[in-house]
Amino acid sequence: MKYLSDYTKEKTTNLLNECNAFFAFSTSQFKESKKDGIKYVNLQAGLICDKTKVKDYLNGLDQIYKEAIAQDIKENGLDKIIARELWNYESFYMMDYSDAIAALKGYGVTEQKVKEIFEIELTIAIEKDLI
Repeated sequence: MKYLSDYTKEKTTNLLNECNAFFAFSTSQFKESKKDGIKYVNLQAGLICDKTKVKDYLNGLDQIYKEAIAQDIKENGLDKIIARELWNYESFYMMDYSDAIAALKGYGVTEQKVKEIFEIELTIAIEKDLI
């Protein structure tokens, strides 16, 4: 099963290129990637963007994630996505699904729904001796 990042990767890379944005974690990385004549701003976490294209980047990124979530739901269904995230965040080992809830924020699922799938998956995991 794909992850959300599988749906966003290519489009996000294209958006970065369109907005003259890149990641730089040192002065030398910035100097290697910057283009002459462009004023840049640091958006956070090393993300550098053409000052004139910040709004385009943020709006584009928001749209990419909305479309990716819709595609993920269409291809996998919410129950399987919730189970994927529960396993991804090792919820059954920790007996805590709060990280999965946070990861699913954009999907519009309730904590009650996550708890329901957690209990189903936990039962299966115990029966199959997975945990």
